[in-house]
Amino acid sequence: MASRASRLALAFGALALVTATLPAQAQFSGILGSGKRGADKADACGKGKKGDKGRGVLGGILGGAVDEVTRSARLPSFVPVPSFSDQITESIACKLDPEEQKQAAEATLEATRAADGGAQPEVGASAQWTSASRENVSGTSTVTARDNAADGARDCITVTDVVIIEGEETRAEKRMCRAPSSARYSIVA
Repeated sequence: MASRASRLALAFGALALVTATLPAQAQFSGILGSGKRGADKADACGKGKKGDKGRGVLGGILGGAVDEVTRSARLPSFVPVPSFSDQITESIACKLDPEEQKQAAEATLEATRAADGGAQPEVGASAQWTSASRENVSGTSTVTARDNAADGARDCITVTDVVIIEGEETRAEKRMCRAPSSARYSIVA
C-alpha cells in the first residue's frame, strides 16, 4: 500500500512540475474550454493519441498510476469493438461494454433508416436503447442535421449520440455519409 501511495505522490509531483512550466492558457484550457465538441475530444479510451513528448512522458506516468488504481478498484474499462467503429465513436464506445456497443450501433442504424421507405432519414429521427448487461445504462441516437458532401456524390447527416451511465451523460456528434449506391450511413473523418 505504501508503494502505491508513493507512486501516486510521485505522479502528482511530476504533474505539478510540468504544469508549472506550461503557459497559463495551456494550464487552464480544460476550464476555459477549447471549443471542441463530441468525438473531437475522444482520445481512444485514453491511449494512442499522438502529442508532444512532454505530454507523452507525463501521460505515461499518470496513466500507469490511474490504470493501477482502476484495476485495484475493479472499475470497468472497455475497448471499442472494431465491427461497430463505422457506427459509434470511440468516445462513446470506451464507456460501453461490447453488448452495449452493439445496442448503440443498432440504434444508430435504426435512426438513420429512412422512414416510410423514403430516400433519407428525417432530421429528428431517433432510436433509444437500454443496456441488457448493466443497470442504469441507456442511450439514444438522433439525426440532428443534414448536409451534402463537398463532392456532391454522397448524402451526409449529423447524428448525435447520448449515453447515460449512472446518471452521467456523455454526448458525441458524428458526421455520417453514404454513397448513392449504399444502403447505410457510416462515420466519416
